[in-house]
Parts: sequence; structure tokens; C-alpha cells
Amino acid sequence: MSVVPHQEDALIIGGKVLRSRFFLGTGRFPSPAVFQLALESSAAEVVTFAVRRVNLDFAEDDSILQHLTGRELTFLPNTSGAGNADEAVRIAKLARAAGLGNWIKVEISANSRTLLPDPIETLKATELLVREGFVVLPYTSDDPILCKRLEEAGASAVMPGGAPIGTGLGLLNPYNLGLIVEDAKLPIIVDAGIGSAADVVQAMELGADGILVNTPVAKAQDPVGMAYAMRLAAQAGRASYQAGRIPKRRYASASSETEGISVSSAASTIPEGSA
Repeated sequence: MSVVPHQEDALIIGGKVLRSRFFLGTGRFPSPAVFQLALESSAAEVVTFAVRRVNLDFAEDDSILQHLTGRELTFLPNTSGAGNADEAVRIAKLARAAGLGNWIKVEISANSRTLLPDPIETLKATELLVREGFVVLPYTSDDPILCKRLEEAGASAVMPGGAPIGTGLGLLNPYNLGLIVEDAKLPIIVDAGIGSAADVVQAMELGADGILVNTPVAKAQDPVGMAYAMRLAAQAGRASYQAGRIPKRRYASASSETEGISVSSAASTIPEGSA
């Protein structure tokens, strides 16, 4: 049976059907024009941005949002800058009241140097926001137990980081990410730490349902080219995961079968004197 990507393989989050498994952040691009081109090149349908960077009083004229008009996009505002669950909930409610929708990426950093997520406050915020009717996508560490707790709290997708935000270190713990995917009953979107298209392929081959990136595209020497490369990487990694890789072996395994071949018969075909 062919596993060439098709419509039936769409990603579904919060009841919304997505054709693209590549999510894109809006920050740190050299210019709005470059961002526009990168967004088109990426074919992303979900874009994320920090609510604190948006002018909620005049959202329609905001310097970020005005560049997203005219496209069929799903907004994923994030709570970057929140230090606890209560702040995250307040930010989410402000975003929804401003007409930015009911999707929210919970992002609560416990340390300003590493920007690693606070596991306790993230879980608390997820529980509170789910009760408020939000489609919650919490950014969290690659802890399989915590990811399961967030799933049980009602998250619509869980977003474990591959490495600290903006480091480009790639997947520091692919083993844990594999465990998270294996045990999940909801979409897993790898977020943070991605550095190149190779990292995207690796995450998707582990079984991740999608990828969210910002810095590795925005700060690439060619952001538009990198957006396109990562778009293809997400598709290739997904197709490879579905096709099923061969198991890793310690020793070599010949690609040509030797069963049924007589060694003596093979030897007799060697011309005399050629030994």
C-alpha cells in the first residue's frame, strides 16, 4: 500500500484540519517583506507570535498582524513573557478578546537565561485554559511524564522542545521524544531547538506530527530558502516515518540473498588460473 502523502494524512488539532505540518513563528525576520516570502515558501497554515508584541487595542493595524491578512491562516498567539499560570491565562484572554481566536500556545519560562518552560505552571495554565474553552498547545520540556499529564489535562496538542529556544542545537534527546510520541494520543509538535532541515527530518522520522520553528528560518542566511527546505524536510520525514525504516543492525547484511546458492557451483565458474 502506498504511503505517498495525501489528503487523508491531514493533521487535525482542535477540530481544525491542516494540510501542512510545518508551523512558523513571526519574529526576528530581517524585514516584513522577507517574512512574507518565507511564509509563502513554507506553505505554513499556522503562525505563532507573542501576544505582548501585538497592539491589542488596534489589532487590525498591528505591525505584525497586518502582514498576515489575505491568507487562510490559523493564529497561534503565545504567552511568551508570562512568569506563571495566572499571567498566561490573562494574556490568553486578552488575545481572544482582541479577536485573535481561541488557540493559545502556553509558554511560561522559569529561567531567563535558558528560557526552559516551568513544568508546574505550564500544567496549571493548561488546566485553567482548557476549562475556559481554549485550544491549548503547551510548550514544554521533553519529559514523557509531563507530556502525558498535559494530555490528560486536556491539551489539544503538546509541544516538547528539542533543545532550548533559539539555540539551533537540534534534538538533544531523541530517545525521550520517541517515548513521548509512542505514548501520545494527541498530536506532538516539536518546538524549539531546531537548527536545520536535517533536524526537522529527524523529528518527523521519530513520529512527531509537526514542527514549529522561528529562529532557524528568520536568522538563516537565506530565510526564504530555509523555509522551503524545512517544508520539504517535514514532508520527507513524515513519508519516511510512514514507510517504516529498517531496524538497525550491529553487523552487515547482504542485499543479495545467498540462500539456495551452492558455494561449490559458484566456485566452479571461476576460470582456471584466475585464482
